[in-house]
Amino acid sequence: MSTPCICTTLRSASRRMASFYDEAIAPVGVNIAQFSLMRTIARAAPLTLTELGRLTDLDRSTIGRNVRVIEKMGLVELGRGEDQREAVVTLSDAGRQVLADGAPLWDAAQQTLDERLGVETMRNLRSMLDSL
Repeated sequence: MSTPCICTTLRSASRRMASFYDEAIAPVGVNIAQFSLMRTIARAAPLTLTELGRLTDLDRSTIGRNVRVIEKMGLVELGRGEDQREAVVTLSDAGRQVLADGAPLWDAAQQTLDERLGVETMRNLRSMLDSL
């Protein structure tokens, strides 16, 4: 076991990245997980919680909990779609405002990483991570 564990390395990098982005978007009152979830909702809404889970690679119960948190914050609205058994999620006006206010903060964080690591390294990193 002389080779470093890639899982441990990725988990550590993930925590550092989440912390970096959390700090960057803190002024809008959400964390990066919430902001990313809202970005996905904005791109695909209206969508069911099951569809949202598929898009974010999260199980249904995790998505339900995460959506309830941002619903209580007034950032998303839950309704019923064609299938009355399934909840449908959309951004509220407040959620759209958080995304609008947070976009330049997120862009600045991306730019900082591009400058710190280099655009080519970032492109390669995305490609490698997408292949997992």
